[in-house]
Amino acid sequence: MSIEIKKIGVVGCGTMGSGICEVCARGGFEVVFMEADEEQVRHGNERITRSVERAVDRGKLDRAEADGALARISSAMTYEGLADCDLIFEAVPEQLDLKKKVFADLDLVAKPDAIFATNTSSLPVIDMAVATSRPARVLGFHFFNPATVMKLVELVHTVATDPDVLESAERFASALGKSAVPCRDRAGFIANLLLFPYLNSATRMLDGGFATREDIDASMQLGCGHPMGPLGLLDLIGLDSGYEICEALWRQFRDDQDAPSPLLKQYVVAGYLGRKTGRGFYRYEKPESPNVVDGVEKGAEQGDGTSDITAIGVVGTGLMASGIAEVAAKAGNEVILRGRSEASIKKAKAAITKSLDRMVSKGKLEQSGADEILGRVTTTLEFSDLAECDLVVEAVAEDLAIKEGVFRELDGAVKPDAILATTTSSLSVVDLAAATDRPDKVIGLHFFNPAPVMKLVEVVRTVATAEDVEERATAWVNSIGKRPVRCRDRAGFIVNFLLFPYLNDAVRMHEEGYGTPENIDTVMKLGCAHPMGPFELMDIVGLDVTHAILSSLHEEFRERRYAPAPLLEHMVRAGYLGRKTGRGFYDYSK
Repeated sequence: MSIEIKKIGVVGCGTMGSGICEVCARGGFEVVFMEADEEQVRHGNERITRSVERAVDRGKLDRAEADGALARISSAMTYEGLADCDLIFEAVPEQLDLKKKVFADLDLVAKPDAIFATNTSSLPVIDMAVATSRPARVLGFHFFNPATVMKLVELVHTVATDPDVLESAERFASALGKSAVPCRDRAGFIANLLLFPYLNSATRMLDGGFATREDIDASMQLGCGHPMGPLGLLDLIGLDSGYEICEALWRQFRDDQDAPSPLLKQYVVAGYLGRKTGRGFYRYEKPESPNVVDGVEKGAEQGDGTSDITAIGVVGTGLMASGIAEVAAKAGNEVILRGRSEASIKKAKAAITKSLDRMVSKGKLEQSGADEILGRVTTTLEFSDLAECDLVVEAVAEDLAIKEGVFRELDGAVKPDAILATTTSSLSVVDLAAATDRPDKVIGLHFFNPAPVMKLVEVVRTVATAEDVEERATAWVNSIGKRPVRCRDRAGFIVNFLLFPYLNDAVRMHEEGYGTPENIDTVMKLGCAHPMGPFELMDIVGLDVTHAILSSLHEEFRERRYAPAPLLEHMVRAGYLGRKTGRGFYDYSK
């Protein structure tokens, strides 16, 4: 039985409840919210008013629109105040027993055709539906925080949800200006099922001392274009909410990797819940403030921009090698680019020239400057010509045997105190160090593609890397205008260790028929503000590269989650590798 939705009820007027009230009122609907007592009603009204006034101050609403929206909102302190509502949202704390009681109490007073919606982000909707006499009229309507800004809602249908109810909810979401993505009822739905294992892995990484909180967050912001790093995002969401969502995922799927990390639990028990309490992974100026007061100062974090490394060797002639050579030459380094053939080094030099010409044509560089940069890059076919380099960066094919051969050659060719670095994104750095007689002077410098554009470089130390070598390499990275992040030598380093299991989870989700690539990509872009959805990203990276990195992670950690999803295996075998072949999860041939 379909219903025309005119009046909205909201149970609970906290952060999410007040946001839902405001969104609905600004959409032209009459809204009544229910809170337990007069003080909570007052807090709810104040919260809504502050948000509306901020919208006016920022030019998002004019005065008449703001006054009209506030006039459409009223309050009640009993369920009877919601009796004539067409659609009633539950937005109380994420506790199943509490939510079930809310639905049971609503069921006694709401009109028979009213739709009940829960804003839960992780709990089973069916458990709330069966607490009523109308399970067919219950669904999940998951707004994202802040509800007034985020364009996505997940519409969660249970096995009992009437299709007409889902259709009514979709029309209502559209009337609010939201993009509604339907999904089935299981823990985490789409966004949280993909997001929270990634966030949980970041807390485990911090707990294990693998990298600092600043380096973990900077890696995902600069390496993946995420608007926030995972630890800062958990502080914004609330560590208690993060803990409960991870618990819900573990209860449903019984995967140890879903269980909240011990560090997350300790913060919650201590009451360090993130921004809302003024302390989480970071300390804040005051509760609810976004201003971090215990962050590492930029100068202390990145050094003073100087380096004693001035002569650079680059081994390789592909896009990464030519990009690193260009970056180093721009920073004033003398660069020797070594390739296997005249044709390959000519192609690499042409790639650098083309990149500099683009900068000149866009007015970002004078022609004289481009000529000067290009003049600092020389080419060679001989390893011996790298003899006086302070640092040699290997950027050849991602094949262990090939890289080991390069390192053996370099070890015999360069001066004793030269640093040898690899740009590998997935192989063990210590394996390459072991191919030399100077393992203490071998380090990973993982640039991101395209090197002239991407600001991040992962500085990867092995168990053998000397401390002064790590310091000198970090200072050099900073001197060429990049952001160094330090981490230990294990498969995936920081970015790929966090990113690729998330991509694999997305493939499994699609493989199980839970969502299309289009829907899943939409959820992660609109719900999490990622610049690309996981399937779009895999098509750009290459499904073969994705498969190879996951295989490397699985080989090292032996965790089921890291094993490439069967669908990914099959697509690689079929030659559907993404944009470079014209077909991946999307078809680019049209």
